Amino acid sequence: MAATMELRCWGGDWGLPSVHTESLIVLAYAKFSGATITVTPIDWTWKTLTGTVPELVYQGSTITEPAQILNFLRKQRFNADYELSARQGADTMAYIALLEEKLRPALLHTFWVDAENYANLTRPWFASRSPFPLNFLVPGRHANTALSRILLTKGESPLHTITEVEGKIYNEAKECLNLLSHRLGMAYYFFGNTPCSLDAFVFGFVAPLHKASLPSSPLQSHLRQLDNLQRFCDHILNAHFSSHPGSPQPVQEMVDANLQKLTQLVNKESNLIEKMDDNLRSSPQHKPLRADPRPSNDKSSTPA
Repeated sequence: MAATMELRCWGGDWGLPSVHTESLIVLAYAKFSGATITVTPIDWTWKTLTGTVPELVYQGSTITEPAQILNFLRKQRFNADYELSARQGADTMAYIALLEEKLRPALLHTFWVDAENYANLTRPWFASRSPFPLNFLVPGRHANTALSRILLTKGESPLHTITEVEGKIYNEAKECLNLLSHRLGMAYYFFGNTPCSLDAFVFGFVAPLHKASLPSSPLQSHLRQLDNLQRFCDHILNAHFSSHPGSPQPVQEMVDANLQKLTQLVNKESNLIEKMDDNLRSSPQHKPLRADPRPSNDKSSTPA
């Protein structure tokens, strides 16, 4: 493709290329399918309030929503699902629907409704990535949207308040994680040896829960018991996103890099000191001129 595809999305942190579930899905699928895209974070721009992310821009056209973006990439011959059988394709659609129905409400609650997580992690992060004065508006707007979506999808009678709904959504989310863990087994990917769109969706949903430092999360505690799902996220990060800005360097690499910088600085200072010393040695030495503190005995200079 001659023209460049641009993906606008939330930026990365916590060791992830993006902290945003939908953005992660598209980023992962682009890696799996071999699509070349230019990633433009919306952080610190007015799009944090007005933009709909992820947003793919190509030849004047704008596509939003992960499902629509993935369909567009397939039409451009970037298809990560071309090896799937009809049965596997049907299973993919079923599991994606399961993620949307069972796991998404609990994730929204974990990051945006839970008071401790919102106050200590989610709100500070999104506020710090939004320009003034949007840093006062963006987190609250996302929190209100998340709460409304949870109550709209899970607040049927007799459950009408978020407190009543909370237990239900977490139980369903844990069951969803258990099903995904059972389906994945010991494999790296859900179908065969290559990742597909289902892997992109599961990664987008599970990776933030896996990597975020949440002060309070029973769902994250449950994920900690599912080693294969954690390994699944880590494998995708290492295999496909090892050089993204949000990924931390290994500790030894950071130590070596800092040591190298320190050594270069010391050598530079040593060379500078040596040059200064050589210049001093090679410059002519003159006796310093000092004023004679003794009074002059020359009478001719004394007024009569």
